[in-house]
Order: sequence, then structure tokens, then C-alpha cells
Amino acid sequence: MRKWILIYFPLIVIFVLYGFSPFQKNVKVPESLRTNEPTAVLFPQNETLLNNLEITPPFLGSEYVGFKEALAFKESQGNYFAINTYGYLGKYQFGINTLELVGVYNGPKFLNDPILQEKVFNVNISRNKWILRRDIKRFVGKHIKGAEITESGILAAAHLAGPGNVQAYLRSFGKTDVMDGYGTSIANYIKKFSGYDISMIPAEKNPRI
Repeated sequence: MRKWILIYFPLIVIFVLYGFSPFQKNVKVPESLRTNEPTAVLFPQNETLLNNLEITPPFLGSEYVGFKEALAFKESQGNYFAINTYGYLGKYQFGINTLELVGVYNGPKFLNDPILQEKVFNVNISRNKWILRRDIKRFVGKHIKGAEITESGILAAAHLAGPGNVQAYLRSFGKTDVMDGYGTSIANYIKKFSGYDISMIPAEKNPRI
């Protein structure tokens, strides 16, 4: 008797859960659920409209990873292979001059090497932190144009406009500001990227890849 129970019990369970045709192959999809043409999500037909949408980057915390990914999202939406209309390259949109400062001289190789792009970003942040070390010490905690000055805001702005322009902005208390080719200012980056804890990044003089 126990032997027959062991044989038939699994079949009974299958019939109860799935009905008497558990291996039915022909399933009719309701008309309302069918897709008869490409959707805007999978195949954007109006890229200009989609590019103008305000898209919020994923929040990855308030430390270094969150900082660099938020900055990358602002620069290129995180696309390692992006090239903008001014020739800036990669996920973090580096110019050739900056790449040469840290020891990278091959633009195509840089663009096609995500690991190298991450290394360059880390090295460049350390370099900017060294250049701006006195300004970070002097201005963090102060307010300029209604925005609190933080280390992460300063270094994000240095990525945008270069450390020299950020020094001029801070030391003039916001009177000397610059914008990139798309109208983004130092003041905007200082405010947008404030409050991240990136204290674990060392300040290094002339770091190289």
C-alpha cells in the first residue's frame, strides 16, 4: 500500500496544482495582451523627446561610489562609450588634455577600456584634491550663493571646469563663475553634488596611471 502511495501521490499533487493538462503546449494569448508593433520603450521613435526627459540617477549611497556614479550619470548617463559634441570622452567625459596630465595619450584606447576610465577618474580626483587642498580646508562649511560648500561639491565642480576655475570661484565668493558648453556652471555642480563623503580619497601630487 505504501508503495502505491509513493507512486501516485506526486501525480495527484501535479493535477491539483496545474489541472489535468499540466503539459499543455498551445496557450492562447488574449488579444489585449498581444504586442503588434514596436513600443516607445524598446524602440524610441523620438530620441529628442526622450533626451529632454528629466531622469533621476539611481541612488547608490552618499559615499564615494554614490558620488562618482551620480557624476557619471550627469556627464553621460553612465555610458562608457559616449562622445559629446565637444569631443569629450567616456563615462566621465574627459578631455584629451586632462587625460595627458594623468598619463593617457591614446583616446580610442581610453574610450574602449572601462577599467582604464575608472582608474583615470580615481587618479584625477586625487590630483584635483591635492590642488584644491587649501581651498577645501578654508571653504568647506561656508555658504556661497546660498549653497553650502562641501568637499564633494568642490571636486565635482573641478571635474566640470578644472581646479583653477574652482579656486577662482571660491576665492571670489561666487563672483567669478564659468559654464561648460551646455550651460552648466560651477555653482550648479557645487550645489548638485554637495554632501557626499569622499574623505577616503587621498590627495596626491601629480598622480599618474
